[in-house]
Amino acid sequence: MTKLKVGIAGYGIVGKRRRKCIEQNSNLELIAVCDQIFQGRGVLEDGTRFYNNYRELLEEDLHILIVCMTNEIAPEVTTAGIEKGLHVFCEKPPGRDMSDIENIIKIEKSFPGCKLMYGFNHRYHNSIKDALKIIESGELGNIINMRGIYGKSKIITFNQTDWRTRREIAGGGVLLDQGIHLVDLMRLFAGEFNEVKSFISNGHWGYEVEDNAYALMKTESGVVATLNSSATQWRHRFNLDINLERGSLILEGILTSTKSYGEETLTIVTVDHDNDQGDPQEKVIHYNKDTSWEDEINQFTSNIINNTPITNGSSSDALNTMKLVYMIYYADPLWRETYSIPNPNGSRL
Repeated sequence: MTKLKVGIAGYGIVGKRRRKCIEQNSNLELIAVCDQIFQGRGVLEDGTRFYNNYRELLEEDLHILIVCMTNEIAPEVTTAGIEKGLHVFCEKPPGRDMSDIENIIKIEKSFPGCKLMYGFNHRYHNSIKDALKIIESGELGNIINMRGIYGKSKIITFNQTDWRTRREIAGGGVLLDQGIHLVDLMRLFAGEFNEVKSFISNGHWGYEVEDNAYALMKTESGVVATLNSSATQWRHRFNLDINLERGSLILEGILTSTKSYGEETLTIVTVDHDNDQGDPQEKVIHYNKDTSWEDEINQFTSNIINNTPITNGSSSDALNTMKLVYMIYYADPLWRETYSIPNPNGSRL
């Protein structure tokens, strides 16, 4: 078959990593990229054309647009791609606030032939996929509660630029930038949360975006979850405990390019309520290779080729995950008042 022609809007660290995913998929061909780092237009050494802005990129003959841009511009570029008739893959978050994703969904509905997917990459980690299979099998019963921590040592890490500290660009801090993955996974495992209590703080780093978010949440069915999204976690950490009726699943560490979150493991705890006396049997699975980035793009490509629905990272997933993020923001009265956080339950969709 003819290869699908791809353009990348935003050619920084993430854009270059997505390029590697494209190169590993025999159905895809990278045609051009754009980024503000380029002076005008030209051609890279490998023949890939480059531009200084996304409008020039969209003049190319493309099938797919991959958006790896900052939060304030990503919704505009995503919308422009859809209106051009392209399939669009956009990194998380879908924007700065609820209105960004709501406006995109309105446009998406007018172009039903275009696939739209968001990069909630953690869904594609093998430990997450294995945990979800166990939960869906019912072998450990229903979920009772979850406890999650996702933290790094700063809002700006690994020589990143400072845009994540600026509310007018980012929309939010560590919760919206990194914690959104944990929020999304909790939704994936337990469903939608309709009650939220929270404390939001920017007391350590002093930016106008949060450096810590603490949340207590409950689903209609009674699953309770606690969450801490932190930029004061001096040793980087990812941990999610899922306690079920007949055991537990403990997700620890997450494979990343920096390796700073440690090895990725899934501990499966099987409970014998009559005999184990609080010391149940455990099986630990170690994951030594991260294929999540490639798997994610391969799935998106398959959805396009086979005209199948987006089931992980759909615009509906993006909307509901953003809604829960903003429920956490809104639940803190002081944060809500200070930054005029709108009520996410007033969604127009």
